[in-house]
Amino acid sequence: MTMFDDSRERAAEIRKLSIIPELISHHLSIRGDDPALSEYDAKKQEWVTLSFKELWERAQLWHKAITASGLKKGDKAAMLLPNSIDAVCFDQGTLIGGRVPVPLHIIDTAANCAYILNDSETKLLVILNRARWHAIEQAGIDLPHLKTVVFIDDEGEGISSSGVETLGLNEWLARGQESTLPFERPTEEDLAALVYTSGTTGKPKGVMLTHKNIMSDISALLYNLAPVGGDEWLSFLPLSHTFERTTSYYIGLGMGNKVTFSRGVTRILDDLKHTRPTIMMSVPRVYEKVAAKIKERLKTKGSAAQFVFNSAVNAGYRRFERRNGLAAHNPFINTLDDLLDPFYNKTVRNQIRNSFGGRLRVAVSGGAALSTDVARTLIGLGVEIYQGYGMTETSPIISVNKIGANHPDTVGPILPGIEAKIGDKDELLVRGPQVMKGYWKRPEDTAKTISPEGWLSTGDQAEIGEGRYLKIKGRIKEIIVTSTGEKVPPVDIEQAIETDPLFDQAMIYGDNRPFICALLVVNQDQFADFVKQLSLDPNDPDIMTNSTVIRAVLKRLKSDCRQFPQYGVPRAVKLLSEPWTIDNGALTPTLKIKRRVIVADNQTDIDNLYKNFGK
Repeated sequence: MTMFDDSRERAAEIRKLSIIPELISHHLSIRGDDPALSEYDAKKQEWVTLSFKELWERAQLWHKAITASGLKKGDKAAMLLPNSIDAVCFDQGTLIGGRVPVPLHIIDTAANCAYILNDSETKLLVILNRARWHAIEQAGIDLPHLKTVVFIDDEGEGISSSGVETLGLNEWLARGQESTLPFERPTEEDLAALVYTSGTTGKPKGVMLTHKNIMSDISALLYNLAPVGGDEWLSFLPLSHTFERTTSYYIGLGMGNKVTFSRGVTRILDDLKHTRPTIMMSVPRVYEKVAAKIKERLKTKGSAAQFVFNSAVNAGYRRFERRNGLAAHNPFINTLDDLLDPFYNKTVRNQIRNSFGGRLRVAVSGGAALSTDVARTLIGLGVEIYQGYGMTETSPIISVNKIGANHPDTVGPILPGIEAKIGDKDELLVRGPQVMKGYWKRPEDTAKTISPEGWLSTGDQAEIGEGRYLKIKGRIKEIIVTSTGEKVPPVDIEQAIETDPLFDQAMIYGDNRPFICALLVVNQDQFADFVKQLSLDPNDPDIMTNSTVIRAVLKRLKSDCRQFPQYGVPRAVKLLSEPWTIDNGALTPTLKIKRRVIVADNQTDIDNLYKNFGK
C-alpha cells in the first residue's frame, strides 16, 4: 500500500465518524495496541506511552468519575492543566457522557480563570495543584456553580472556604469506579467545547463549538495535510487553544498516529531530537526565533560561509518552487542545483533539519502571519512550512496550504465545504459546517458576527485568488490610518523588524498621527554589542534614550523596512528592555500582542515621541 492509499483509507475512516470520542474508539479493534500518547514522567524520569486501548480505558475511568460527580449531559467541566495524558483523559472523559469541556490556559491569570469559571457556569474543575486553586479562589469572583475541584498533584482538603469540595485525583477516580449512574451520549449537534477567546481587548467570549463543527473541520483538513500511518506528532502549543486541539490532538489520534507532548518550550529542542516528529504545528513566533538565531550565527561566519549559506537557501527554495508548480522549468539551473545539492545538504541544510529531529515533513504555521523572509529561509533549508489561517469561531481552520501545492505567499486554499466571499472593506466572510454555534450567553455579539444567512465576519481583510488560495491583508481594526491618510498594515512591518536579531519584539503605532513610531523590545545581548560598536557604555542608565543610539536604531530600521513605502517606516522609537509576555498581560496565549494594553502602558512615552519629534 502506498502512503497515498494509506492516508486515503484512514481519512475515509474518520469521515464516517460523527462525535469526537470516536476518533479514539474506532481504532480499538484495528490498531488498539498501537502507540497513541507519550509524555515525560518527571517522577520516573522516563518517557511513558499509552496505546489506544490503554488510553480509552483510562478515559473511561475519568468518564465514570465525572458522572459520579453529578454532571449531566450539557454540564460544563473545566481543566487548567499542561499538555498531558491527564488533559486528554479529562477531555475524552468529559465528552463521552455529553458534558462540555472548558479548557483554561495553563498560564492565564487567576482573575481571568475565575471569570471564565463563573461565566461558563462550570461545575467541575480539574487543576494541577492547590496553589493555583487558592489563587483563583481569592480572585474576588463568586463561583456559585462550581461544586468540585480535583487536584492532579495534591491531596484534597475537604470543603474549601468557598464551599467547594476539593479532593485528589486518585480519590476522585476511585469514587467513579463503582458508579452505575446513567448518562447520555452526545450527538453531533451537542457542544464539544466552550473555548474562551483570549482577545486583544475586553473580557473573553465563550465560543460554542459542536461535535459537528470540529469533525467537519477535521474531515476537510485531511484533504490538504494528508497524514499517514507511521506519522508522529510533537505537541507543544497549549491544548486550551483550538488550533492545537483540532490539529495535533484530534487529527493525530484520529489518524492512528502517535502524539508526544513536549516538556515545554524551554525543552523543545531536546524533545524534537527525542521524538523526531514528522508533523508539527506551531505559531510564527517559534519559526521566527529559529530564523533569527540562524541569522545571528551567520553573522559570525566569514564571507565564504555566508555565500554558501545563501546559495543553499536559494537553491533549496528553487527546488521547492519547482516541486509545487511555482517556477518554470530551467534545465541549466535545475542541473546545477542537482549537482550542488549533496554539498549544500552536508554543509548547511542537514544541521538545520536535524535540529527539528531530521524527519519533519510537514511544519504548519498558524495563529498569525508568518514573515515571507522567514518562510523562504526555512523552506530553502529543507523545513517545509505550510501556512494556514483560521479562528476559534471556525473550529478553527479556514484554509491551509496543500502538500504538493504549497504557495507560501498565501495561507492556502479555502477548505472544501467552506463558502467564502469578500464583503465591505475587503472583509473575508465565511459560511459552512465549521462555523460556531455562537457566543455563550452573548446573543448580541453572535448577531454582530454571524448574519441571518450564516455568514461569519472574520474581521480580516483578504483576497481570494485562483484555486481559492487565500491572502490575508490584515485585521480591519489593526490597519493604521495616519493623519495624512496613508494606510499601514502593522503586522508586516513588525515582522520585518523582528527578523533583525537586535529586536525581540516590535509594535508600531500611528493612528491619526502624522507618521509611524515604534515600541521596540531589544535583545539584551545584541543591544550590548550594538552599543559598544557605537563606543558607548551599555551599562549607562540612560543608554535606552541616548540620541546616538536612537539615530543608529532608526538607520537600522530603515534597512529592515526597505521593502515598504517610506510612510510605513518608523520615524521615532521608544526602546524597551522588559519583554511583553502573557504573564504581564501584553500577549495573548498564542503570542499575539495586545495593542491596546501596550499602548495604554506606554501612552505618555508615545505622546512624547510625537511632541518632541525634531527637537
